[in-house]
Amino acid sequence: MHWLQAIDTGVFRFLNHALANPLFDLAMPFLSGNPLFVPALLILISLLLWNGGTRGRLCVLMIVLFVLIANNWAVEHLKNAFARPRPFLQMDDVRLLVGRGGSYSMPSSHAANWFAAVGVVWFYYRRTTWFILLPLAVLVGFSRIYNGVHYPSDVLAGAVTGALIGAGGVCCLDRFWRWAGQRWFPLWWPRFPSLVPGTVPPPASATRETSATASLEQHWLRLGYVVLGLLLLVRLVFLASGRLELENDEAYQWVWSKHLALSYYSKPPMIAWTQWLGTTLWGDNEFGVRFFSPVISAVIGVLMLRFFARESSAKLGFLLVLITTATPLLAAGSILMTIDPLSVLFWTAAMLAGWRAVQPDGATRHWLWTGLWMGLGFLSKYTSLFQLLCWAVFFALWQPARAHLRKPGPYLAVLVNLLCALPVLIWNAQHGWITVTHVGDRADFGSVFHFTTRYLLDFLGGETALLNPIFAVAAVWAAIAFWRREPRDARLVYLFSMGAPLVLAYLLQSLHARTLPNWIAPAVLPLFCLMVLYWNERRSRALSRWLTAGLVTGFVVVLLAHDTGLVKRATGHRLPVRFDPLHRVHGWREVARIAGEARRQLEESSGKPTFVICTHYTYTSEITFYLPEARGRVRGQPLIYFQETPQPENQFFFLPNYRYAQRKGDNAIFLDELDRPARDDGPPPAPKPTPPELLARFASVRSLGVFSAGYKGQPIWWFQMWECRDQR
Repeated sequence: MHWLQAIDTGVFRFLNHALANPLFDLAMPFLSGNPLFVPALLILISLLLWNGGTRGRLCVLMIVLFVLIANNWAVEHLKNAFARPRPFLQMDDVRLLVGRGGSYSMPSSHAANWFAAVGVVWFYYRRTTWFILLPLAVLVGFSRIYNGVHYPSDVLAGAVTGALIGAGGVCCLDRFWRWAGQRWFPLWWPRFPSLVPGTVPPPASATRETSATASLEQHWLRLGYVVLGLLLLVRLVFLASGRLELENDEAYQWVWSKHLALSYYSKPPMIAWTQWLGTTLWGDNEFGVRFFSPVISAVIGVLMLRFFARESSAKLGFLLVLITTATPLLAAGSILMTIDPLSVLFWTAAMLAGWRAVQPDGATRHWLWTGLWMGLGFLSKYTSLFQLLCWAVFFALWQPARAHLRKPGPYLAVLVNLLCALPVLIWNAQHGWITVTHVGDRADFGSVFHFTTRYLLDFLGGETALLNPIFAVAAVWAAIAFWRREPRDARLVYLFSMGAPLVLAYLLQSLHARTLPNWIAPAVLPLFCLMVLYWNERRSRALSRWLTAGLVTGFVVVLLAHDTGLVKRATGHRLPVRFDPLHRVHGWREVARIAGEARRQLEESSGKPTFVICTHYTYTSEITFYLPEARGRVRGQPLIYFQETPQPENQFFFLPNYRYAQRKGDNAIFLDELDRPARDDGPPPAPKPTPPELLARFASVRSLGVFSAGYKGQPIWWFQMWECRDQR
């Protein structure tokens, strides 16, 4: 093996040193990554989707699928398996022309990605492959060696890996379609007998005999189930990879799940119960915490698909599945396990059960189901109370539905809703109705008549971005324009009533208080359903192209939101932390390691038990989760505490085992968060003076300085720690 390494090193030195010249010094870093690559790629993808026909769309789909598999799965696992250091870490005379990669060297992800694309495009556009794409892929691979970040064998291994994944993946999917298409989609298969156009001649005759047993509606319904199943599988695999650490609310609510209660400081209990079940099944890890999020997303997709199949067409239901997948706010809810997925699930279930209940033949059982889903929604998020307002709006707008007000059904639904709220009411009665006073403080009722455009613009801008600008405009347009139609469609009035009041309520709140974009999450699906039904009746070629543009834009944004590192791979530059949506789910493991090491050193040097105090519940929860010794003691005497306060500020106030004042004579590490610098390359934040309460509580206090923790060498979190000895 030494002679292979010698050859590899010799070729590397020849390409990195002997071929050095000013032209290559300028061109090769550009080929490795430049700001023009992503716009050019998006334009090319748009052209293929816009005018490429079936061939172009299939090609784009295959490229996206297999490049992601090559980059995010195969290459990452191979890099960790080989664990080969990069050339500049092993040799002193490397000419390094681009940034120092934070990952291992073999195989090259650039080469894998480009040759995966070559392997796919070869099946669809062979001339383009031979004369354009293959030469570009070779040049990019050469640039990685010339720039000093990969050995020649790294590039060769990446090229082989990518080509096998790209070409082999297309062949496998094509063979699967030839088998499954005839059985599952007999009406469509004669038109598309192969995923590689032109390789298999279409059948000589149409399959008329199948039309009696298979309808077009069944085909769209089956396709929707297939897509939802694939999305569920992909999301579960993504979660199992552990690429994303817990977001602050996820970690905070995980602590709740270890102290099950009827309710919590500011939230109902359903999120804690759900996380308890997930971690009981899969363990205290990211996958266990988030397991039910993609499952909930799949269940919602099935509910909406069947609703459209019954009330309109399965094709529109399938279209809605694609739209929700390309909406960043809903895509985030299919990965992160906060209170929003549960809230959206039960709001949607209540909406669909309610639609059945308001039909002329609606029965009492339908109203009971509606009340149950609304009650479970209340146990998930207090926003569910707005659904009562939505019902009031619907009865006011739709006169035929008022006949049900003369029956017991609606009142039984309200009764069931109230019965479901009993755990929250009991807990609050035991704790001085803290939820009411907490919500009152946050609402800042004294400023109701103090209007400002700042929060309004933030709210509108955030909603437009997170709902996909094209879909956001289309939904608002549909919610306004359908009123001009006569006679009005009861479905549209109902969907408007189930979504618009919640949006308008938070829009009004944003006139005088900060309103987060995810608060309207339950209203998104009703308004998107209204949008799909409204625009379906105004079919046109231009409209279909706008839909395609919205789907492409949304999928790109959703993809980047799952892995913002793709921006660096494409352009050679990282996203600034303040613009990176994933900064909230990175760096916590490093924070826990630093705090845990400081705690262990103090405990070993003093010989006394030592714990950690944090000034924010986020740090308390995240360190507890990511520090193994703290995670094992979350139900007993904790290692990580939230700073004690005279008044409740969060759930830790109500957990008796989080009173560290009882630990007389013990030592502590005090951790206080610091503001992030305005620029990633800016100077670190200035240290804070020692808090007076530390000097009063401990016999001696010493500052340990300012620390940073991040992800792949990029600082994200800044904090200061103090060493505190002998608690009085």
